Amino acid sequence: MLKNQEKLLRQIGEIADLYNVKVFAVGGFIRDMLLSKSTDEIDFMVLGDGPAFASVAVKKMRGRGLVTFPQYGTANFISGDFKFEFVSARREVYRENSRNPDVEISDFETDIKRRDFTVNTLAARVTSEGLGEIIDMFNGKRDIEQKIIRTPLDPETTFADDPLRIMRAARFASQLGFTIEENTLKAMESQKERLSIISQERITDELMKILSHKKPSVGLNILYSTGILAIIFPELTELVGVEQIEKYHHKDVFEHTLKVVDNIALVTDNLNLRFAGLVHDIGKPRVKEFVEGTGWTFHGHEIVGMRMLPKICMNLKLSRSMCKYAQKLTKLHMRPVHLVGEEVTDSAIRRLIVTAGEDLDDLMILCRADITSGNPARVKKHLSNFDYVERRIEEVKEKDKLREFQSPVRGEEIMKVCGLKPGPMVGILKKAIEEAILDGKIPNDHDAAYEYLLSIKDQFLKK
Repeated sequence: MLKNQEKLLRQIGEIADLYNVKVFAVGGFIRDMLLSKSTDEIDFMVLGDGPAFASVAVKKMRGRGLVTFPQYGTANFISGDFKFEFVSARREVYRENSRNPDVEISDFETDIKRRDFTVNTLAARVTSEGLGEIIDMFNGKRDIEQKIIRTPLDPETTFADDPLRIMRAARFASQLGFTIEENTLKAMESQKERLSIISQERITDELMKILSHKKPSVGLNILYSTGILAIIFPELTELVGVEQIEKYHHKDVFEHTLKVVDNIALVTDNLNLRFAGLVHDIGKPRVKEFVEGTGWTFHGHEIVGMRMLPKICMNLKLSRSMCKYAQKLTKLHMRPVHLVGEEVTDSAIRRLIVTAGEDLDDLMILCRADITSGNPARVKKHLSNFDYVERRIEEVKEKDKLREFQSPVRGEEIMKVCGLKPGPMVGILKKAIEEAILDGKIPNDHDAAYEYLLSIKDQFLKK
């Protein structure tokens, strides 16, 4: 335990002693401490009124941002760099069709039993009586040592009580690199339909946490093998399958997709980019076709995928900005591949730079991650091709100063020269100038653009 963490626990213990309240550090904090992992969140179980104790503690510790949920017996605040959450010892039960649990104040043992997995059932005393003693009712230490995820009670009951734990099992296995115990895994599959009572926002939050891990494929494979993915993200399961006609193989796009996401995770924590990697080939099953003498083709899958994403993102309750970003990268992810070759023109590179805009670097990360061949020579060749494209991008950027591309002749000047008032024609003329620059007809400078405007304005104004 770090010294500052120990100091904070002692402070909580002293406050608990002062008010004669029993308080325990519980759950993930103890688990991570035993795994020598740092954390900035500490959960406490209070035998009594958790929110009331938090209200006292926040003042004593000069904390900030106290938020209480009396109906659930919880409260949290921030002190220094740590977030503290206080929960009344309680019992939670989900009614069959309820999205929210019934909460009852209870005792220490009942509260520990209600927790999701044995690795999260550990508790440590923070009061002077037995300070630092770890209470381990369900062999959580053993399961941490053996790297096993299992439920403290019968898994069918645990998942029936709170179906979100089905998602959390996959998430913890992915996060910690643990294996899910056999009966727990079977119960995840048998209880998966119970996820229907959980809000989509909470399900998606768990999915995004899996996507944020060091190796997202671990959790995603668990969701697939248990049938959960077919419920929460059916479009992804459509990618599964290998087909062969004559000598031509159609590789498993799902397996390829997971490799792409893992490749992205190796180089960036950008969750938006990881999601884009997850969905970049989502349109392939809709367009796959076998062409005699050629093999399997997926023409236009990037456009079909882009069009599928608004509905997918709406179902997952993802933000509009995340959806737009994923659409953009899905649409463009084949573009750099087509720019490989000595004859590629400056205008083609310009269009890629302008179309991708501020997401150009992310697009190139996705393209490199998309190389998942098991043939080292082929991988080397493809990476070399992308090196070439990136060199050409830098050459054209330097030549044209396209980092913030737009028409050098602005709208006000167009209106003055053409005698126009604000309206669509101003945008049309501005667009014509930009297209001429992108096509290499004129250089990207004001004088050339101005002369070009003078040469084309009459033919546009006559329309």
